[in-house]
Amino acid sequence: MTKLRQLYSTRQTAQKRPIPRSGQIANSAGGYAWQVDKWTQLDRFLILGSEEGTYYIRPRQLTVENATAVLDCLSEDGQRVVARTVEISQAGRTPKNDPALFVLAMAAGLGDEVTRRAALAALPKVARIGTHLFHFLTFVEGFRGWGRGLRRGVGRWYTQMPAEKLAFQAIKYQQRNGWSHRDALRLAHPRAETAVQDALFHWITQGWEDDTSLTMQPDADDPLRLIWAFEQAKRATSEGEIVALVEAHRLPWEAIPAQWHGSNAVWQALLPTLPPPALLRNLGRLTANGVLAPLSPNSTQVAQRLADAGRLRQARVHPVAVLAALMTYRNGRGTRGKLTWQPVTQIVDALDKAFYRTFETVQPTGKRLLLALDVSGSMGWGTIGGVAGLSPRVGSAAMALVTAAVERQVTTVAFSHQMVPLSISPRQRLDDVVKRRLAPPTVPCRCCGR
Repeated sequence: MTKLRQLYSTRQTAQKRPIPRSGQIANSAGGYAWQVDKWTQLDRFLILGSEEGTYYIRPRQLTVENATAVLDCLSEDGQRVVARTVEISQAGRTPKNDPALFVLAMAAGLGDEVTRRAALAALPKVARIGTHLFHFLTFVEGFRGWGRGLRRGVGRWYTQMPAEKLAFQAIKYQQRNGWSHRDALRLAHPRAETAVQDALFHWITQGWEDDTSLTMQPDADDPLRLIWAFEQAKRATSEGEIVALVEAHRLPWEAIPAQWHGSNAVWQALLPTLPPPALLRNLGRLTANGVLAPLSPNSTQVAQRLADAGRLRQARVHPVAVLAALMTYRNGRGTRGKLTWQPVTQIVDALDKAFYRTFETVQPTGKRLLLALDVSGSMGWGTIGGVAGLSPRVGSAAMALVTAAVERQVTTVAFSHQMVPLSISPRQRLDDVVKRRLAPPTVPCRCCGR
């Protein structure tokens, strides 16, 4: 009788078998789960992407599965796909914007006529910076050629942007993934709507032809003054010239020639105008160059800026971006190159606070919650959002900390083949959890033995 119960039960079923009459299907881990509909899968793809794959499924297969779901959604309601893509991208819910750009490219290339028009009209809302545009162009060429609709859509990205903002984009995001603004303009060949825009298009596609004009400094209200400053920076022969150009014209750090990237004075000038994403990416460089030091005014200023929830929200800084910055900065070396630095405790503290600031819009449910975190070996494999060292195990611990900070009644347990209590409190620091890599007692996974 006991054996019969083990073979068939609706209340206790082995992981490798479906619950009877539940409608469960086999998943990629070898177990069974409830199937999500195509619209839920679309949301997951937009938020999480697929380029890293999972422990059980390779990136190519995972991308094909998600792309198939996107095609199904496009067939049912293409305009809903475009609207959802814009909504999730603009809300800053994604660690990377590439999945949204990929879906928009699919809609622009594989949707019906109404969907294609909607996707291209939405391009400036999803491709908000030059890098986004270049990624979109890479994706869309996999689904269609450069017809009239695509040329108009890309052309509008340039013509509808104010000249001063477009000049900034052309300097800050000069080229990515084999694409440049020159390439995009020559393929889209938009018609300039103003004389200033025509001059800007000319500079992007053909460069600065008359060096004599560089001797005349433009007026403060000249929308092309940033182009003049950029050309001056390329010809600068001293550190003082670069500093003066940065302070007078707010040049982005990408406009600074590489030979000045190790200059303390140049980074001192750049620091006040670095936007939150650039600040997070350059904390190590700022420390290595001596701009950030223990108890220095600069460190206090940066800590205050990282604690500004409004500024983080306006810049669409995702919690994963802060977590990635914290992990990289604490390690004292970048994931690429040979740059090293001695972390400043004040900055580590500020990054810990900034992580929680990015969740200030989370509304508590007021319910009693049980968080069960998978701590089997497979959770230590792979990365989240392509961030080196940010494994699913660390990510789940960070999310649990946020939930514990927002909700009043939360209990957390860890599991592999059994449940064990796990101490996660809102009083814990995020970097402490990251350092320990969420290391409760673990046992091999019953599914895979890891």
